[in-house]
Amino acid sequence: MRLDKFLVYCRFARTRSRAQAMIEAGAMRLNGGRVTRAHTSVTLGDVLTLIQADEVRIIEIEALPQRRGAPARARSHYRELDRAG
Repeated sequence: MRLDKFLVYCRFARTRSRAQAMIEAGAMRLNGGRVTRAHTSVTLGDVLTLIQADEVRIIEIEALPQRRGAPARARSHYRELDRAG
């Protein structure tokens, strides 16, 4: 699944164009490496680090959503990690 779609489906961004802007701004890391392309693929088990509103969030992808849904449903697709992992 494309990273920009994952961000929208899991409600980290409201629109796909906003998700693309976040990625291109360098506010993301995927498995420790910097990501600057919206079409980068994500899979189960990937660790995504993102900066949102001056807050660093580290998540592990547990499921790939099929569409954008309710916030509770969106949270079921990832798990928050603390900074220690």
